[in-house]
Amino acid sequence: MRVLLIDFNPFMAAATPISIGYVGAALKCKRHNVQVLSLGSATLFSPLAFKEFIREYAPDIVGFGTYQRSIFHINALATLVKEASPEAFIILGGPHITFLPDDALSVLTGVDFLCRGEGEPVILAVTDAIQSGKAALPVPGTTSRNSEGGYITGPSITPAKDLDEYPSPWLEGILDPADMDEAIMLTSRGCPHVCSFCYTPAAFGRKVRAHSVDRVIQEIAFVASRGSGRLWFADPNFSFSEKRVIEILEEIVRRDLKLDMWIETRADMLNKELIALMKRAGVNMIAMGLESASENVYPHLNKNLDPDRIREAIEMAFAAGLDVELFSQYALPHERFVDAMQTLNFVKESGVKIKGNSNAQQMQIYYGSEIAADPAKFGVKPLRDSFQPCMAIGTEFETEWMTRREIEKIKAAWKIESLDGGKRVVS
Repeated sequence: MRVLLIDFNPFMAAATPISIGYVGAALKCKRHNVQVLSLGSATLFSPLAFKEFIREYAPDIVGFGTYQRSIFHINALATLVKEASPEAFIILGGPHITFLPDDALSVLTGVDFLCRGEGEPVILAVTDAIQSGKAALPVPGTTSRNSEGGYITGPSITPAKDLDEYPSPWLEGILDPADMDEAIMLTSRGCPHVCSFCYTPAAFGRKVRAHSVDRVIQEIAFVASRGSGRLWFADPNFSFSEKRVIEILEEIVRRDLKLDMWIETRADMLNKELIALMKRAGVNMIAMGLESASENVYPHLNKNLDPDRIREAIEMAFAAGLDVELFSQYALPHERFVDAMQTLNFVKESGVKIKGNSNAQQMQIYYGSEIAADPAKFGVKPLRDSFQPCMAIGTEFETEWMTRREIEKIKAAWKIESLDGGKRVVS
């Protein structure tokens, strides 16, 4: 089958997500014809040219990686696909789609399937259903429309226990590091923690699955040999296993790979020895989740991480010559304006530069998080009585502790302190 995978991000430069690369690799290994199309803020785009491209490629399936910020753009593109190629099936995947209500399809009129599980096995289930003429039946891992105007959801799909079962987007040639200033890598999926604002616990069942060290090193060496050596690791917690991460870093050092790496991890999984090894291996930036520095707030987030431990990790990283980014939020449960200012002051006093990912953002409420499941329990007061079924609350709320005006005030305070004007768009 001919499958077109599209990433559309009108808010920043085109950069194909690693998730789409994995889906493409899974299709390629099953001998499907796969093409990946990345469209970004700088992409010259014409609806007529897009429709002509669709007609020429004549895809059987078009898959979109989808976030809340882009869902209406993608619905418009799906409509263009249907106009150019009415027989093509369209499937949406990505974090926003996993827990989307079924009746979102009433708004997403150009869409045939919503992906309800891990992309690799789901896309193969869809191709099998289409090829066997069973696309109108419940397809495993998806939600679709039925003939009565309702919705049908197929049985869930069990993801691979061993991530090495999924072919590499790099080694299979779906993604080419030679075309990128920075390559996005992924060595593990999932997180064992249950932060109340996060989608990941529900999506991965609080479990972590990882590629083998051999697979990780094979990918890193390949990408480094063909690309710039700048690697951005999308793992939610790169050092979840100290033994494993030491093996990876020591092998990078042994091979003398010339790398410039960005990683994200928890502060309580860092120590001086590990940070020193990270430095030798080429890690230049460590990102950590702070969220809030106020004792009135962080105990309610289920993060189980004291700001003092984060401060200690920052100091160790700086002493080793590494840079640090901190993820922080405002308008969190139990957070007053004074608590939000405490977080801002913590970041300033820590010496972390307020730019890039260290620009704080308002908490965003998306399907799959504990807060989204019961906003009132967490003191969240939506600004509207109802939302379209394809949209979660996002940032359209105030809380029992902060008014909308106060939320805008703390947003302005962060922007004043920002070294890059707070130029960051999140999902």
